[in-house]
Amino acid sequence: MSAQIIEREGKPEYAVLPYDEYLNLLTLAESSQDASDAREAMVELASDEDEVIPANIVGRLISGDDHPLRVWREYREFTQEALGHVAGVGKSYISQIEAGNKSGSAKVLKALAGALQVDIDDLLVE
Repeated sequence: MSAQIIEREGKPEYAVLPYDEYLNLLTLAESSQDASDAREAMVELASDEDEVIPANIVGRLISGDDHPLRVWREYREFTQEALGHVAGVGKSYISQIEAGNKSGSAKVLKALAGALQVDIDDLLVE
């Protein structure tokens, strides 16, 4: 690396380097961060702090064709009735949320999110 060091009052203050070398340093830093993020994700998976979501479920959530509540409910293998029982919510209320006829109160969404083991944000339509 061919850096030019600029000093102020006898102490190094700046390093000036060729642009190509700067870009290479950025790439190395990003790769290092990616590796760190991957290690952290693996630790979270191993300790059950996080889970792997199948690609088809992620695709359904991203597409927005189905309400997120329906996608998560089906992924967790709940019927509307069973989810309602666990969350203390009526089956018809769940049906109305999934159909987009109701948005669901914060209290209801919190209960549903808890039963589905997801964050409330995961149940919101964007």
